[in-house]
Amino acid sequence: MNSDKNDWMSLKPVEPTPAQCCGSGCTPCIYDLYQAELELWEKAKERDDPALLRRIKLENHNVPLSTDTFTEFKLCSVEQETEDTSRYRFQLPSGASLGLKLGQHLVVRGVVDGVEIQRAYTPISSVDVKGHFEVLVKVYEHGLMSQYVKCWRHGDCIAWRGPFGGFLYKPNKYGELLMLCSGTGIAPMLPILTHVTDNEDDETFLTLVVCARNFQNVYLKNLLKEQSRYWNVRIFYVLSQEESLEHLPMSYRENSKLGRIDSAFLAMVLKTCRRKPYTLVCGSVSFVEDMTGMMKQLEQDGTSIFSF
Repeated sequence: MNSDKNDWMSLKPVEPTPAQCCGSGCTPCIYDLYQAELELWEKAKERDDPALLRRIKLENHNVPLSTDTFTEFKLCSVEQETEDTSRYRFQLPSGASLGLKLGQHLVVRGVVDGVEIQRAYTPISSVDVKGHFEVLVKVYEHGLMSQYVKCWRHGDCIAWRGPFGGFLYKPNKYGELLMLCSGTGIAPMLPILTHVTDNEDDETFLTLVVCARNFQNVYLKNLLKEQSRYWNVRIFYVLSQEESLEHLPMSYRENSKLGRIDSAFLAMVLKTCRRKPYTLVCGSVSFVEDMTGMMKQLEQDGTSIFSF
């Protein structure tokens, strides 16, 4: 084929800049993804076959996303979850997906009072879903990004870039996943949960601990209830401001706890895990620090804890 040298340089993946790294210790990080793309480019270049790169892109049926430039997606629906949190669905071309890996997040860009702002959100939809993706967004009274989100209307085009981060996962890689989340920290847990239960050959046990102020503030209850019916899934609810378990539907009472998550509760969960767990944590900075600290106090290996 004898492709021109300049043609190959135009196809070479661009190394990420430090500003593009979210700094949260993601695995794989954008530098890992860059190395994988670079290795593929080098293989195609060695074979002098640029079509190899194009074939892979066509096979993936993915929407072209970039970590350093923004792509606009049309907002096609909004579903309110709680008084301050909603699910926002964005349209993709028919048959196309974002091509995300588990736990990867996107960055949205907005402008408020002439100031450009950016924030990361992890899609809650399955990584394999085609035609759309969804994000869960909590609106804060004085948040800059929240002021921008409040202005979103059906049909608006919103700018996103990514993907970033991720959680390396292979079916049956871990005996059990223990997922600890608070508030919208449930977002990266949901695609992992559905990814496992959608695969009949994946026998990984899943224990999800959802922390919220009260039962009203538990997100996506219907989805969680549906997932809890799988033989390998169990879900606990820790409600910090709920007054009584009697206020909860009967089916939730047995697996719910009043107050905050503590080491005694975590010890009970660990004791009842069916296999040695690998722990995933997502929430506020203080929540992640608390959970990581408690798990280590309970003699859980620090290398078996991953925080988003």
